[in-house]
Amino acid sequence: MDKRTFIKSMALTGLTTPAGLLEMARRIGHFGSRSATDLAGDDEFWSGIRSGYRLKPDYINLENGYYGIQPTEILDAFIQHVRDVNYEGAYYMRTVQFDRKRAVADRLAALAGCDRGDVIITRNTTESLDMIISGYPWKPGDEAIMALQDYGAMLKMFQEAGRRHGVSGKIVSVPNHPANDEEVVAMYERAITPRTKLLLVSHMVNVTGHILPVRKICDMAHARGVEVMVDAAHTYAHVRHTIPALDCDYYGSSLHKWLSAPLGAGLLFVKKEKVGKIWPLLAEPDDSASGIARLNHTGTLPVHTDLAIANALDYYTTLGPDRKEARLRYLQQYWTSKARALPGVIVNTPADPQRSCAIANVGIRGMKPGEMAARLLEKYKIYTVAIDMPEARVKGCRITPNVFTMTEELDKLLTALREMGATA
Repeated sequence: MDKRTFIKSMALTGLTTPAGLLEMARRIGHFGSRSATDLAGDDEFWSGIRSGYRLKPDYINLENGYYGIQPTEILDAFIQHVRDVNYEGAYYMRTVQFDRKRAVADRLAALAGCDRGDVIITRNTTESLDMIISGYPWKPGDEAIMALQDYGAMLKMFQEAGRRHGVSGKIVSVPNHPANDEEVVAMYERAITPRTKLLLVSHMVNVTGHILPVRKICDMAHARGVEVMVDAAHTYAHVRHTIPALDCDYYGSSLHKWLSAPLGAGLLFVKKEKVGKIWPLLAEPDDSASGIARLNHTGTLPVHTDLAIANALDYYTTLGPDRKEARLRYLQQYWTSKARALPGVIVNTPADPQRSCAIANVGIRGMKPGEMAARLLEKYKIYTVAIDMPEARVKGCRITPNVFTMTEELDKLLTALREMGATA
């Protein structure tokens, strides 16, 4: 993004241009026209990006899939928004907050290739997708399809729908290392019956980082008269894609993960022709609300978060989506390509670089994931998260670097895996 376009985008949301982002754009400019692929392995470039983060020195943070911490350029802007909203008080809340929120939502839609008004701001993926599950016009006997590897909150909400509406859930299991896309699509297709109404699919499986062939699944499901809801918690601002290209019916994501927006920021997309069938979570007091906006009433919210989403979008576009994705893919392949050859080490993520990006899962043969995570932290000062799902064939730790991660830190992970694997 050039300086003129950057300043214009800030003006549209009523914000000023942070000096930190302009400095970041200047730093990026020093590297000229080098391609994203060329820069992916250049630690000199990425150490400059790293300098914009305040990182705790006690451990190496390789659990960025839960929460992508904000660089100072976003954090400082967020804190200023808190001050500004507090300064203006009810005046802000009763006048410009709604227009500002809509403007930010439209920018989120544009990044996802959608029309203005197609996206609303929520608090996270769980709220977005549970809103669809709870508001869906279920009838007794209807079926929904989901996977063991899908996020637990959504699986629980389907259980609630079952108790409340008589909906039955059919659970499949995504293979860790499929031979091809068709194997994954066929798995979902075999579960469909004439009673199936809705299929949940993770764009990126949260426990393994496996990217699923969503468009092919949608095409198959639509041909069978089944709607598709996509859990994109880990792909928005992580893996380049557009929502129209997926052709899903419902799509939810969390902006506090890969966009690095403040906690409490998410989005929901619903196809225009599907909006009317979903019951709102809370009644909209304004009868004039139409389209997807009718699903967006949740009472008084921390509106300064909405403003900071705009800063996160500016940071992301200034850094460059292609640069970010290439770096994240490089980092994951850097360590997994070596870890796959280590004795006693099991990588639970596909080897094909196109089937994953930043996230991967690794286990030690014979070692419980909880023990592995504890040893990584206590002995090697590496923080990650244990994933123990034997029914889904996923036992290990989720390793999630971010743009501030250096290869020397991943070398320390490889040393830890080598030593732990040797005793397996």
